[in-house]
Amino acid sequence: MAIGLRTAILSLAGLCCVPVLVGLGLRSSAYAEISHLRSAAEILEVENRSYRAATGALATQIQSLQSTITDLGERAKVDGAAAKAIEKLPAVVKAQAAGGPLAPAGSPRLFVPSLGPPDDTFGVLRELLQTLEGRLRLVEVGVERRQALAAATPTIWPAHGWLTDVYGRRSDPFTGEQEFHNGLDISTERGQLVYATADGTVRSAERAGAYGNMVVIDHGFGLVTRYAHLQRFNVKPNDRVKRGHVIGFAGSTGRATGDHVHYEVIANGRMLNPLKFLIDRAAR
Repeated sequence: MAIGLRTAILSLAGLCCVPVLVGLGLRSSAYAEISHLRSAAEILEVENRSYRAATGALATQIQSLQSTITDLGERAKVDGAAAKAIEKLPAVVKAQAAGGPLAPAGSPRLFVPSLGPPDDTFGVLRELLQTLEGRLRLVEVGVERRQALAAATPTIWPAHGWLTDVYGRRSDPFTGEQEFHNGLDISTERGQLVYATADGTVRSAERAGAYGNMVVIDHGFGLVTRYAHLQRFNVKPNDRVKRGHVIGFAGSTGRATGDHVHYEVIANGRMLNPLKFLIDRAAR
């Protein structure tokens, strides 16, 4: 009887312990699950911060590209008349300004990335933006060259006056014989201002035989202009000048019949007709 009672008591105690043990097991499992969830949340937070940083960097890069594109659009603008003057330049001169190709062979093609895992998408977007930046740098070089060519193209009249002789065949004013006139003669008053017709560097400012006092300006790209029969100079060799800069004063030095400016345009050693490029009068 005593043994039966003892067994019953132990059985009852065991039955009472079962819920406690189950509770302890569930509590341990809950703690483990919570710990796992906390770890996952921390990982997600780190990844989220990483994605936010990557997104911010991409946004900054895109904003920089947009700013560069806007700036290039403004810098690429060339006055319509100046653009026409540039088009009349010899092909060899424009080729010097163009330089190499704007899109080198083997450059990657632009494409729109397909959606995928965030890391992959960010990587593809970064590569795409880097490709666009490379293309923009090439375009920027082209814009700078075109701007430089526009500045070097002689487009204004070298002096205020009257056009008395043009480029081409004419009768020599001294002998009456036929000759080829290499430039323009602009009759004006003695001491009238003479202007550089484009940006460049003064190659020489000196007496030059029949040309009298003459200024020669090198504009780059193989372009050179000459201003002859000057009374006196306002520049010296190696001076940098801008279009409209006063380089001298009209006169009749050298082989001349009166006060005027003889003006020539040369491209890679070949005489050109200056009238092809004159789009405006010299700046006052």
